[in-house]
Amino acid sequence: MSRAEQRSTAGGRPGTPEPPGGPDPGGSRNPLWTLGILRSEVALLFRRHRTYALLAVLAAVPVLIGIAVRIETGGGGGGGGGPEGGGGPAFLAQVTNNGVFLVFAALAATLPVFLPMAVGVVAGDAIAGEASSGTLRYLLVAPAGRTRLLLAKYASILSFCLVAALVVAASALAVGALLFPVGEVTTISGTRISFGEGLVRAVVTALVVAVSLAGFAALGLFVSTLTGSGIGAMAAAVGLLITAQILDSIPQLSTVHPYLFPHYWLSFADVLREPVHWDDLVRNFQLQGVYVAVFGSAAWARFTAKDITA
Repeated sequence: MSRAEQRSTAGGRPGTPEPPGGPDPGGSRNPLWTLGILRSEVALLFRRHRTYALLAVLAAVPVLIGIAVRIETGGGGGGGGGPEGGGGPAFLAQVTNNGVFLVFAALAATLPVFLPMAVGVVAGDAIAGEASSGTLRYLLVAPAGRTRLLLAKYASILSFCLVAALVVAASALAVGALLFPVGEVTTISGTRISFGEGLVRAVVTALVVAVSLAGFAALGLFVSTLTGSGIGAMAAAVGLLITAQILDSIPQLSTVHPYLFPHYWLSFADVLREPVHWDDLVRNFQLQGVYVAVFGSAAWARFTAKDITA
């Protein structure tokens, strides 16, 4: 199905001619119209086979991790190591004792690469993909305005961030419950919390991961406004991700690390402390807010001044 056909199915109007006298200025101020654009963009995003493929790959990662840990340990408890540290290996060491830890281990494994790469693909295609397929001009014929269209695009990307993080968490929880025992959760601080509270912490962790991707989503959207090639925008967004990850791993560049968008991504581990440590979490949220403000503004400035020819 072509992008134009998908838009028609999702409620978009790729071929609607401009009404006499130009677009209706009142329609662009109608909140219901704005909600309609957002609903159309979200529906279009989650109707695409590529989106299903990305989510399927993300859901497969916890399955592979769980099977690997099960084979390695034979399903026995006490997989070695303690809960200290909160990184991926420490979480993996606890998976055999409690399957809930597979949620944290899977998020720690997917956040550095798999999750942001999927977001980079979606964000890079948001505007550039419409331009390359020739539907962007038709979208702007509708009385929505470029600003509202851009906001709807960004909101749809954020919805993908949320769904992707929840898919990883849900897959990990299901696999963890099938392959390993579940029960009270031992926090990184060494205290024990109930299974129900552990599930709440797992959901909160997924939400923190989704918020952590907001800054990169804004960066990817900005890149998407710079080119008319969807593939080129995707590649550029993923390239920026890899570059930032490399810079963040070089000790000699520690001065700039706190300003790189992935630097505080793994701070979600602090959700599993008792009490929750908020310092790095707040720094992460603040840093993502700065990236959203800077690159969201840059995307708006570029898109509203861009000559749309396709």
